[in-house]
Amino acid sequence: MNIRDTIHILRSIPKTLYFNFQYFKWKDAIQLPVFISHRVVLRETKGKITISNEKKMAMIRIGFGDVGHFDRRRSRSIWQVSGEINFRGKANIGHGSKISCRGKLTVGENFNITAESTLLCAKEITFGNNCLLSWDVLVMDTDFHPVFDKNKSRVNPDKAVVVGNDVWIGCRSTILKGTIIDNNTVVAANTVIGKKIEGGNQVIGGNPPAVIKKEIYWSGNV
Repeated sequence: MNIRDTIHILRSIPKTLYFNFQYFKWKDAIQLPVFISHRVVLRETKGKITISNEKKMAMIRIGFGDVGHFDRRRSRSIWQVSGEINFRGKANIGHGSKISCRGKLTVGENFNITAESTLLCAKEITFGNNCLLSWDVLVMDTDFHPVFDKNKSRVNPDKAVVVGNDVWIGCRSTILKGTIIDNNTVVAANTVIGKKIEGGNQVIGGNPPAVIKKEIYWSGNV
């Protein structure tokens, strides 16, 4: 660890302490399972966080990392949570990423956002194990603004998003409400998805999305 990284961690200790003791009981908070960069804006620290696996120091890191083509010193993450987030294991939410959750967000073991991506959860978003999100990815299960028909019935309700195991979502992709992605799927850069994608072990790309290649295997553990 170089001097710059050491200073970054030391400056992050006060916010890390506040975050852990805000969300966990004392016996769990003292283990510091979540490390928060001092560059993370804690806009709302309500709701509930649960960690399914054994709690270990810094098993969840928010606002760290260094993607070379971003200036991480000016890259601010945002935490705005009033809902429920469940971490099923280790997770890295890279610098500049935004988490806004008033619904239920679940992330599996070995979850990784490289940088500058956004999760907007109003209803429910679920990621399986070994998922990788590149930069500038947007995942949202809501349109935010309600639309009604002539009978004043809402026509655009929130819909859950479900992402399976071993899914890699490429940069600048947009995952909209109602999306279901099966295991071992690679989502190509700049893809827009808002529906169920049938089958796994394939590369999906485009708008509307189409199968680019089948019988592929990818793992976040590789």
